[in-house]
Amino acid sequence: MTNLKTQTAIKLTFCLHRHPSWSVTDFHRYWLEEHGPLVRQLKTKLKILRYTQVHNKHCDFGFALGKIRQAPDAFDGIAEMWWRSMDDFEAAMTSKAGRESGKILLEDEQKFIDLSRSPIWLNEVHDIVNHMENT
Repeated sequence: MTNLKTQTAIKLTFCLHRHPSWSVTDFHRYWLEEHGPLVRQLKTKLKILRYTQVHNKHCDFGFALGKIRQAPDAFDGIAEMWWRSMDDFEAAMTSKAGRESGKILLEDEQKFIDLSRSPIWLNEVHDIVNHMENT
């Protein structure tokens, strides 16, 4: 058996359902144009390495794929925050600046995300194939 060298990172995954009072268009615009820059503004205090937003296209083809598979309702999007290590994540979550930043983000998220229907979890990522890395 070959020893597989992988690079690990810590990632927080947040699968988003928009707040019922928000239209699809308004949700995606606000998330990208308002919330995204807020995360960028707080990145150093949160010690994040990377933040990505994955927006659901809400198209007929996507709906048909879900129906064929008898899948539950799709998320409106997925947010991902990355840290280099668990130590960096813990330092960010326990520092005064990190806690204050987390509170700011949560207050903003409560405006446009249905938090009760939006699962969130912490991951350990093992990069097996990554053509974007420098080799």
